[in-house]
Amino acid sequence: MNRPGPPAEPLPEPTIELREGWHCLHIYYAVDAAALQSFSTADRAAGVAELNELFNSERPGAPERLQTFVTSGHRADFGLMLLDKDPLKLDAIKQGIRGSKLGSALKPIYSFVSITEISEYVPTTEQYAEKLRSTGISPQDPAYQAKVKAYEQRLPMMNKQRLYPDMPEWPVICFYPMNKIRHPNANWYQLPFEKRSALMAEHATSGIKFAGKVSQLITASTGFDDWEWGVTLWARTPEFIKEIVYTMRFDEASARYAEFGPFYIGYLKTPEEVFQHLGLS
Repeated sequence: MNRPGPPAEPLPEPTIELREGWHCLHIYYAVDAAALQSFSTADRAAGVAELNELFNSERPGAPERLQTFVTSGHRADFGLMLLDKDPLKLDAIKQGIRGSKLGSALKPIYSFVSITEISEYVPTTEQYAEKLRSTGISPQDPAYQAKVKAYEQRLPMMNKQRLYPDMPEWPVICFYPMNKIRHPNANWYQLPFEKRSALMAEHATSGIKFAGKVSQLITASTGFDDWEWGVTLWARTPEFIKEIVYTMRFDEASARYAEFGPFYIGYLKTPEEVFQHLGLS
């Protein structure tokens, strides 16, 4: 006689919201100069006012997080980064731009869809404690106890920032997508978890050196976009972007196993400043 197994876990209610974390959208626009010439000064002013209201993060229905920035290079003129539990709030911004009075002059040229996550390589308190013991520190050592307690207190705050991030108001923002490669001689996904975890710990150690200079958010895009992750960096000064990307490329997790997409560099501005910089207002 077959005994019944444990009861199946109840399925969640159908929803477009994440069980934890936020949806994320990066989207970049170029100004169509020919289309813009067809607008009168009054039409431009009305269109800018419309977009200023759409990008107002304090208005009812606005996404939880919204930043605007001008971008360098010919590929884009400005961009937005948006975060919210409801992906349709993010899409509403895109549709609002398209349907605005200036919509025909603002051409979307790149976007990236992802979600916030807590990486599988973030150690739990128990894993952190085990790693300390592996270095020879005794659990009875006051230094061991202090480190474990400090990590236990930091972890909830760090995980909250990963899932529901605050966006620094630092002036420089950089975004790029990336994959872990599947080359026959360097296949990330054929490495055991312990090896991958050690490589990511080395990678994180390199990043910690830039604390206070650069803030990083990694969002997951497997199943959402053509790449596996999106990396957003905010920096106090432009050279810190170059320094952190260059430094971390020497880590084995990056040098051997990473593949990078296009880089977009931008400078945070209010919506009003963006439109003024682009000559729209």
